[in-house]
Amino acid sequence: MHWAVLLGERNNLEQPEQNLRPSSPVYWRVEGSLLELTTVRPIAFFTWNAQTVTERWVRRGLVFAMAVMRPFLYAANRVFATRVVHTVLRGVSRDRLDLLGEEYFKYKLQPELKSDGVQQLRAALDSGAEVVLVSQGLEQVMRPLAQSLGVRWLIANRLEFRDGIATGRLLEPVIRPRGVFARITGGGPDGRRPTERLMNDLGLERNIPRALKRALEEHEIQQDCTAEAGPAQCESEDVLSRAAFPAIRAIPVLEKPIVHFYGIPPKDRLSVRKALAGKQVMLIGVTGFIGKVWLVNTLMDLPEVGKIYVLIRRQKSNPARKRFEKLVEDSPVFDPLYSRYRGALPQFLRERVEVVEGDVTQPGFGLDADIRESLRNNLDLIINSSGLTDFNPDLREALAANVDAVVNIVEFLRELDHAGLLHLSTCYVAGARDGRVGEGVRPDYTPAGIAGFDAENEWRALHEVVKAAEQLAQGPEVTEELKRQALDKEHAAKDLHGIALENQIRKNRVRWLRDYLSEAGTMRARELGWPNTYTLTKSLAESLIHKYGAGLPIAIVRPSIVETSVGKPFLGWNEGINTSASLSYLLGTAFRQLPTNERKRLDIIPVDSVCRGMTLIAAGVIERRNETIYQLATSVTNPCDMRRSIELTSLAHRKHYRAQEGLECWLRLRLDAIPVSKERYRRMSAPAQRAMIKSIQKIMAPLPLKKLAKAERSLERVEKLVELFEPFILQNEHDFVADNVEKLSWALVDEEKQDFGYDTRSIDWWDYWINIHIPALRKWTYPLIEGRPLEARPARSFDLGAANGEAVKTGTNGATWRYS
Repeated sequence: MHWAVLLGERNNLEQPEQNLRPSSPVYWRVEGSLLELTTVRPIAFFTWNAQTVTERWVRRGLVFAMAVMRPFLYAANRVFATRVVHTVLRGVSRDRLDLLGEEYFKYKLQPELKSDGVQQLRAALDSGAEVVLVSQGLEQVMRPLAQSLGVRWLIANRLEFRDGIATGRLLEPVIRPRGVFARITGGGPDGRRPTERLMNDLGLERNIPRALKRALEEHEIQQDCTAEAGPAQCESEDVLSRAAFPAIRAIPVLEKPIVHFYGIPPKDRLSVRKALAGKQVMLIGVTGFIGKVWLVNTLMDLPEVGKIYVLIRRQKSNPARKRFEKLVEDSPVFDPLYSRYRGALPQFLRERVEVVEGDVTQPGFGLDADIRESLRNNLDLIINSSGLTDFNPDLREALAANVDAVVNIVEFLRELDHAGLLHLSTCYVAGARDGRVGEGVRPDYTPAGIAGFDAENEWRALHEVVKAAEQLAQGPEVTEELKRQALDKEHAAKDLHGIALENQIRKNRVRWLRDYLSEAGTMRARELGWPNTYTLTKSLAESLIHKYGAGLPIAIVRPSIVETSVGKPFLGWNEGINTSASLSYLLGTAFRQLPTNERKRLDIIPVDSVCRGMTLIAAGVIERRNETIYQLATSVTNPCDMRRSIELTSLAHRKHYRAQEGLECWLRLRLDAIPVSKERYRRMSAPAQRAMIKSIQKIMAPLPLKKLAKAERSLERVEKLVELFEPFILQNEHDFVADNVEKLSWALVDEEKQDFGYDTRSIDWWDYWINIHIPALRKWTYPLIEGRPLEARPARSFDLGAANGEAVKTGTNGATWRYS
């Protein structure tokens, strides 16, 4: 492998077979044989469903004006008239047109398909003919028609797009509407058209040289007509052949050129299977979202791995072994393993997985000396995916899980004979800053650029803040205030005294201390330039790793916002109320105006891409060819800005509600969320609505208006949620570079690139958001937000009794695990 520098990107449209053309095609005119389709009806549908209310009415007015002018325009020039009609779509996104095109076909056109024409078309396909559908409709409407009929090629009107937004200009060739007597002369179920007649119908016979020249220039190839055909026929066939395009969505793909610098001694190619074969790996954080997915994907893709130790903390009377058993029984993540191994799964897990009961917040993980000695000699790698991901938690919990635990892990690593560490952090340790965020090491970093900042001193100072708060909570002033609150509260505890009063004060003290430390952590994080306690503690942990882990084989992996899987463990897996779930849920309600920076890139990455990157980096650490920092992100490799993210979320909700019945769903599919400025949000959205409700409550104070009080609480929750996410959707235009993992992926042996290569450029955000991510949240997360149970699953019992009653020792304080 040679060293490489990854340079600027360029945006291409990925279309399989885009350089191929249909051979000996049969051209089939849609209008007349399959549908009676006009040009204006689909355009009117698109305009009626524009993103904003104002935009809808403006476009409706334009469509009405076009309807009045159309007869005169068509009489003058049908091609020009067709161009003019489509200018109404200027400014509409490709994402919206693609979804509305599918919707228009499914709910409007499909019921109107002519059965005789469909039957004859399918007979032509069954005979082996390469059918090309020809229509005056837009490709967004014709594409789902072609796919439903099994047709691979189209000739239809196509809009020009720039940065995903329609310019209102039609690309060549423009397919004009049929003539006045077309229903008489061009009717019937057989839509086949000879080349000459089709050229005449489309009005291309007069512009063959110009159309052919443009087609040839567009595809950068030479004319290849045979000499046997006449010049006119040859040119006609070329024009039509070049006008045909595949009946699939064109997916934008960013290509990043690589420049190789020769003369530097090359390294061997990397093999993940070879690097991890027979290796002993400890996974910390298996109960988390990423940890579970990594474990299952590794067991599925790398059965040759030696042993995976899963470190799990005991929960009161629930030992680690029982927690893992429950995890395997209940979590859908393990479905692929059940499907593959079925009755042999217990034996497979016994060979590959060992549960170790321990606690990373304690020195040495609280393990017995014998277990530590065994791990010291045998362990090859530690993967730490644990941590507290709440944005502004109790400072005690954040320090324990995100900083203290990491220091303990590094100290434990120093005791080991030869193991390395892969530590999971987050891209958002960058804090409040703009621009590209590189993968360089920056110990003692603060986004605010505070001179002389020392991460270790800050860590110890925060622990002092915790101690001071605990002493303050026990002091007389706070105790007296808590007592007053307990006695003044309007509930059954109002007249409490004695032991009952002391118990209530103790509960209030716990709540007071938690709130105090949560606010203290948030305030300190913002003083230093981080948006919340989570990113502050994660950054402190990175600095302490650099200090305490100097000279050790360590890789810090920074994912961005980790979301729904695209393939593994299966399509559309998500879990819990994670980062974007609450916001995406909010955008599916009556809430419409989200304060955001439209240009800001919302950096989302599928969980299986993260796990694939982790496996690749793990192999690099074991082979001692790793970098210190790896960012797993998409804002540079495959950017999706906030404008597009919000629209895709609304379109995904629209697709769901369009398939439902009822007035509420009918209204919701017409309420598209839009990005707005912070000022407009304050004037017209939740803050203004809450202020209005407060005013009404003051005026109507004597009346018990419970619904108004409930509405005010709901709006207050919305305000707090939006405020919590403002650093990620409104402020700080981050672009996270992810070059190091791509270099490692490029070094893979060819036969492993498909299984272990890291690739985020090929993600189609339209398909991901509409067909994968939001449906997954609707299945796995939205019920939790609404307080509903998840979809019922068949009960699954994982009997851990050994085949002959033989107990299998796990090295977990003498615990046993029985397999069947």
